[in-house]
Amino acid sequence: MNSEIIARLEQSLFQEGALDDELSMRLDSPELSLHERELLQRFRQLSRRQQNALIALIAADAELAAEAEAS
Repeated sequence: MNSEIIARLEQSLFQEGALDDELSMRLDSPELSLHERELLQRFRQLSRRQQNALIALIAADAELAAEAEAS
């Protein structure tokens, strides 16, 4: 689950430079649930520094979870 969140957040970062209309269309993707759309919208409102910090935090958490499962 965390890896899916990271992938979606990273995708959002890459889309950041797109036009507003394109971003709206992508947020309307049928692949996204209402909660995922809301998360992406809020993520995009964060500063670049905050986005990077959040991604690093989630990645570290995912790594710890993977290590715990391996034990």
